[in-house]
Amino acid sequence: MTRSRAAGADGTGTETETGTGTGDRAGGAAGEPAGAAAVGPAWAELVATARRTVSDGLVVGTSGNVSVRVGDTVLVTPSGVPYDRLAADDATGVDLDGRQVLGALVPTSELPMHLAVYRADPGARAVVHTHAVHATAVSLLVPELPPVHYMTAALGGPVRVAPYAAYGTAELARGMLEALADRTGCLLRNHGTITYGTSLDQAYDRTAQLEWMCRLWLTASSVPGHSPSLLTPAQLAEATERLRGYGQRS
Repeated sequence: MTRSRAAGADGTGTETETGTGTGDRAGGAAGEPAGAAAVGPAWAELVATARRTVSDGLVVGTSGNVSVRVGDTVLVTPSGVPYDRLAADDATGVDLDGRQVLGALVPTSELPMHLAVYRADPGARAVVHTHAVHATAVSLLVPELPPVHYMTAALGGPVRVAPYAAYGTAELARGMLEALADRTGCLLRNHGTITYGTSLDQAYDRTAQLEWMCRLWLTASSVPGHSPSLLTPAQLAEATERLRGYGQRS
C-alpha cells in the first residue's frame, strides 16, 4: 500500500493508505463511467450484502448502509428503504461529487462518509457501515480497540474510535477519515462501524471481523480480576506478513 492525499467530504486534504485496487469484483475501472452491463451485477451484489448485514445482526431495520464503486459512479443503498424491498430497477448512484446520476430514490444520509473514503483512497471499491451492537458498545468505552487478536492486522492495526458527530455531516466524515489513516476500518463513537476494501466481500468480511473482535474484548474484559492479554507491535507485524499470503491464489 502507498500513501495518497485526497479531498475529504468537505474538500479538505486527508492523508490515508492507498490499496492496489486489485480484486475488484464490481467492474469498471476508476476514472471511467459506469456501464449498464457493470451496474446490474454490482447493484445485485450490493443489495445482497445489505441484506446480509440485517440477517447477520449487524444492523436493525434500515440502519447502516452499503456502497460499491463502479468506475466513477458510486452505487449506494437508498435512504429509509428496507433492504428486502430493493429490486433491480431501484439502483441508486451518484458521482464522486455526490450528484445523483442513477435512479430516483434518495441516497443514504451517510453519503458524505462513503464519498470521503472513495476520494481519499482510489483503491477503495466498497464501503460497509453498520450499527453492530458490540462494536458500538466498544465505541462508548475506549478511544481504540486494543489488539486482542491477530485479525487486528487485517484492518491495519488497533482500530481507532472517531469522535462523535451528527450522522450525515461533513464533521463526521472528517473525523472518520482521521481515524482511518493507515487503517481500513474504524469505530464511530456512539454510532457504529465503517470498513472498506477492494470488493464488497472484503469490506463485509472486515466489518464482521471487527464486530467479532469487539465482542471478544468485551467478553474478556468482563471477567473480574483479569485483564485481556494484548498482542505486541512485533506480533501484529508478523501477523500482517502472514496474512499477505492467506487464502487461495488464482
